[in-house]
Amino acid sequence: MHYQPTRPVAIVGSLRIPFCRAYTHYAESSNQEMMTAVLRGLVERYRLQGERLGDVSLGAVTKHSRDFNLARESVLGSGLAPQTPAFDLQRACGTSLEAAILIGNKIALGQIDSGIAGGTDTISDTPMVYPDAYRRILLRSHRARTLGARIKPWLGLRPRHFKPELPAMAEPRTGLSMGESTELTAKAWGISREAQDQLAFESHQKAARAWDEGFYTDLVMPWQGASRDNNIRPDTTPEKLAALRPVFDRGPQGTMTAGNSTPLTDGAAAVLLASEAWARERQLPILAWLRYGQVAAVDFVADEGLLMAPAYAVSTMLAHAGLGLQDFDLYEIHEAFAAQTLATLKAWESAEYCRERLGRGEPLGAIDRSRLNTRGGSLALGHPFAATGARILGTLAKELAGRDSGRGLISVCTAGGMGVTAIVER
Repeated sequence: MHYQPTRPVAIVGSLRIPFCRAYTHYAESSNQEMMTAVLRGLVERYRLQGERLGDVSLGAVTKHSRDFNLARESVLGSGLAPQTPAFDLQRACGTSLEAAILIGNKIALGQIDSGIAGGTDTISDTPMVYPDAYRRILLRSHRARTLGARIKPWLGLRPRHFKPELPAMAEPRTGLSMGESTELTAKAWGISREAQDQLAFESHQKAARAWDEGFYTDLVMPWQGASRDNNIRPDTTPEKLAALRPVFDRGPQGTMTAGNSTPLTDGAAAVLLASEAWARERQLPILAWLRYGQVAAVDFVADEGLLMAPAYAVSTMLAHAGLGLQDFDLYEIHEAFAAQTLATLKAWESAEYCRERLGRGEPLGAIDRSRLNTRGGSLALGHPFAATGARILGTLAKELAGRDSGRGLISVCTAGGMGVTAIVER
């Protein structure tokens, strides 16, 4: 391991394709096609044709077996030098933020001078597999050495073997979907339907305003006929949201709907990171600095809500940075579900939770909600799982650059009861 004084990590820029609801614009597109398109756009934007970067880290949550080397294949089609290495990473919805932290750490330690972090996900191109029983027939036949032995396994073939199996959007340990798990969290924290719908309404209003003001123009490149995130509903109202039926608990106590939960989304995003010297030498901008990163996990099977890990990660990160929760100009909290975002905020305000769970003598406290997801959040923009972290990091860096100062906090919850968080400064 190479040890030397650490260097600051510059966020040079970011790019993504529009985030689109599943089965719409990108219905025929693969993860590799989406990710390669974003990398090509980034290479063109920052004049990186033929450049050999230090490393590239990309990932996807829902992957075909053909995507075993997704990052490297995407780089080979990007216009970067073929000598640019790349590796795949997967930490569920925190994938591309975790990728940025890892690339940032390499830059900080002097191992590399530049790199790209990103992620992509498609629901439209979801891999489908056949049952294990059918796969075993194929493998037994393939292993056989005689014609008779090759034919024999097929005698057990039945119609049920042709029923495909879709990837389960549920936790293997509990059998619950993320939405069902969060509905339990909503009940445990007393998060009302009205509060969830209000947060969703505000997310759509902020996102629509940001697009109308041109904020996303240079952050999003048109692709496959899409030029704008297509989940945003500028005409939605709390009344319209209130009319939707609960989808995860259909009984009278259910509070979570399609309107206050993120939609299934396709998309890709990436961020260019570098040392200060590398960026200055190429006359590239430095939007902001990636200062801290932190991860955490909770025992969601027996002890804690599935998506509550960011509450812990933020607490630890603030302790390391010597900061309070109120020492931020902007907060980017991933809106997997309105209930999850509101439960996290409520946990930080709870003296009991902060004392018993986070080991703090006093609560972290409330945030200024006018500083939360000021350009819209995942509820409005959509959530291609592995791409969301890069989307958030690029948005926050541009927002801080526009202000020419400030500090922002990022918090992303993930499947498996984990959380990824970061601090960005200008």
